[in-house]
Amino acid sequence: MDKFSFLNAAHTAYFADLYDQYLQNPDSVEPSWRAFFQGYDFGSENYGFEGEIVEGVSAQMPEYLQKEFQVIKLIDGYRMRGHLFTKTNPVRDRRTYEPTLDIENFGLSANDLDTVFNAGEILGIGAKPLREILVHLNKIYCSSIGVEYMYLRNPEVISWWQGKLNHNDNQPSFSATKKKYILSKLNQAVTFENFLQTKYVGQKRFSLEGGESLIPAISNVLFVAAEKYDVKECVLGMAHRGRLSTLVNIFRKPVNELFSEFDGKDFEDADIDGDVKYHLGLTLDKTYQNGKNIKMNLVPNPSHLETVASVAEGITRAKIDTDYNGDDQKIIPIIVHGDAAIAGQGIVYEVAQMSQLNGYKTGGTVHIVVNNQIGFTTNYLDARSSTYCTDVAKVTLSPVLHVNADDAEAVVHAVELALEYRMRYKKDVYIDLLGYRKYGHNEGDEPRFTQPKLYKAIAKHKNPFEIYSSKLISEKTIDKDYVDAIVEEFKSTLEAEYIKSKEADSSKVREFMQERWQGFEREDLEGMLKPVDTSYPKENLENISKVVSTVPKDVKFVRKAERILEGRAKMVFETDTLDWGMAETLAYGSLLEEGFNVRISGQDVERGTFSHRHAILRDEISEERVNLLNLNPHNKGKMDIFNSFLSEYGVLGFDYGYAMANPNTLTIWEAQFGDFSNGAQIIFDQYLSAAEDKWKSQNGIVVLLPHGYEGQGSEHSSARIERYLQLCGDDNMTVADCTTPANMYHLLRRQMLRKFRKPLIVFTPKSLLRHPKAVSSISELASGEFQEVIDDTINPENVKKLVLCTGKFYYDLLAEREELGREDIALVRIEQLFPLHIDKIQAAINRYPNVEKYVWAQEEPRNMGAWSYLTQRLDIVKLEGITRPYNSVPAPGSGTRDKSRQRRVINAVFENN
Repeated sequence: MDKFSFLNAAHTAYFADLYDQYLQNPDSVEPSWRAFFQGYDFGSENYGFEGEIVEGVSAQMPEYLQKEFQVIKLIDGYRMRGHLFTKTNPVRDRRTYEPTLDIENFGLSANDLDTVFNAGEILGIGAKPLREILVHLNKIYCSSIGVEYMYLRNPEVISWWQGKLNHNDNQPSFSATKKKYILSKLNQAVTFENFLQTKYVGQKRFSLEGGESLIPAISNVLFVAAEKYDVKECVLGMAHRGRLSTLVNIFRKPVNELFSEFDGKDFEDADIDGDVKYHLGLTLDKTYQNGKNIKMNLVPNPSHLETVASVAEGITRAKIDTDYNGDDQKIIPIIVHGDAAIAGQGIVYEVAQMSQLNGYKTGGTVHIVVNNQIGFTTNYLDARSSTYCTDVAKVTLSPVLHVNADDAEAVVHAVELALEYRMRYKKDVYIDLLGYRKYGHNEGDEPRFTQPKLYKAIAKHKNPFEIYSSKLISEKTIDKDYVDAIVEEFKSTLEAEYIKSKEADSSKVREFMQERWQGFEREDLEGMLKPVDTSYPKENLENISKVVSTVPKDVKFVRKAERILEGRAKMVFETDTLDWGMAETLAYGSLLEEGFNVRISGQDVERGTFSHRHAILRDEISEERVNLLNLNPHNKGKMDIFNSFLSEYGVLGFDYGYAMANPNTLTIWEAQFGDFSNGAQIIFDQYLSAAEDKWKSQNGIVVLLPHGYEGQGSEHSSARIERYLQLCGDDNMTVADCTTPANMYHLLRRQMLRKFRKPLIVFTPKSLLRHPKAVSSISELASGEFQEVIDDTINPENVKKLVLCTGKFYYDLLAEREELGREDIALVRIEQLFPLHIDKIQAAINRYPNVEKYVWAQEEPRNMGAWSYLTQRLDIVKLEGITRPYNSVPAPGSGTRDKSRQRRVINAVFENN
């Protein structure tokens, strides 16, 4: 025992604290103590000693010290596993987990309950009997809030959580005024849903019943964010469940307008089709009684659950960049999830992974899960393999608070903790609001078909308002008359609004973030075809060219990079043959000088998948990123370009949101290959092509999709032109396939110089990036405008066959014509596929008086490309389609076969018939 006599002299509180540090982070403990603790752990089995000597630690250690060890491990067990044993499920028994937190599993017994242990210091309660320590542990970790945080790896953050949880035993302590506020929001949530159930029986509303505490939760987050942290703005993304209650009870949507939507009245604006009521968004400027203001944005969303999360994050980042000068403490994103959706939708993982990336981070997001324990008809046991629906949080080491939705004060307490964590550490935090769903998925379903036992329990269960009002009455904060009065008052308000709604003849769609779009007009098809002057002084373009072809002072690039800069200078100042990359660079440079910002993101966009852009170069010594365009002293705007992580769905959604909030930034998402956009098809379908018609929401995002048949197989040949043309309605977007650097330059500039915004889809080249004929002069950039149609230059009198085509295939046909020496075939390029500029196409056709056959030629199979679209949209002449045969894949995997099929199409174009 002499060897460890120092233990007898050690203060056990210090000893306990040191061992607790060791359990959380072994490397933080002095090496000799670490060795001792390791020896102790090795000598422990089933949380007890077996009597042998291990690593020099004697089994004869004083018993009281052994017991201190066991109590510390008990505390650590509660911290690690307490969330598994909480009282957080209001309508179901919890699953059982082993081992339990019984003291016997930690080498303790009932005989130790009255023994005083210094380990209580760890909980901030001082030396206490084990019995009292257990009371505190159960209050902190096993009551209405279960907390997962021990995996966070950062000892300072873990210590912060422990301090917060120890304070007041992780129990709320609210004033009577705040309790009444919470009750009032619960009353609004419950009474509102009851009113709808009475007036609109069986109509879809995706009610919040069973999770009504979401309303005081969100309302309180916004209030505390503004009051305590001086947050100026919030961006809220959520799907259907509880959305109507959120719109009315937090965002103050006029209730009579909602009732008009329930009545199915047509929209007052004949130019939009609108959307169902639980998809619509709203923006509200709110001033609290203390004078604090907060702007609140509820993002419109489609039925694709979780999609809106990426859009909301993009909106938030745009506002951080432009409104708050990079200060992410002035705005906060909140995402409300469903339990089945957060566990099942892959975009949740994508959004989580972007949370700390330079191009996409927003200072941390508060995630709230409305956990119904059921997805449509699927039980939670069939909805995920993970223990919790929120286990995606562990990917980014984000803490999770599991809360009983019936305990309104615990819910508000939890969201305040979550908000404080977000504001302090700028990281994501998750709240699992465990409740239930009172009715079926959409109020028209019969849930007893699939969950009869659960719904028997739900039918007997009191709602959160009843539970909380009873609690406040019992503690004498209010009386029953107070409860009856606030219920009747709100019910009367709803009844008055219901009567008022009957006077309206139509519904209205309120614009989202309308202040961002002041000065921008909504434009129809005719307006989309109006010319835009996109010229820019040649002298200015030459100055920009000097900037992007000069190595900055005190910077050293690798030799290959320097040669790229030399090439830029040569093509502008010597050969006057600008390639695609240079024209694109000058488009960005000219817009920056005119005061627009530029944001580009996507996989490998800094240099470009095909090494044509090189927007970012790196210092050979420091590897510092250098964007030469930003070094132009004449700039009034800024360019940001980010290599994204390997995501399409999440990143396109983010950039769409960015463009939604910032119409004066040229926002571009580029796919590595055009077909990669398949992974983001929901964003194209539900946002890019439809948002203006559904939500009056303009958006100027640009999508660059590399396209062209060059023997690279099925996946990397086609950007699936046909899919985007199918999405084109009347005036909802622009689809282009340019053949010259100058036209691409003017197209990008036109996108920003217009007084309206429409999404722009561009099929961009691969091999054409360096094609010797795909070049333009500096004068072609300096003057002119975007050409929707580019006519041929041959003698029109000789032409017998007029071939319409687009994109890179034009150069294949041109090469064949030159080789054959044919003067009887004209090649007219359709540079803008939607909207078709029929007048310009007609003007080109009229130039050829002797044409006997009109042809559309494409390299894609007949069921792909633009052919089917043109048969519907272009009826001014009778077109014959020359294409590859119908096929299930865009192109074969064999390069030989691909060339053969390409050759047959080209031959067919030049046949004499």
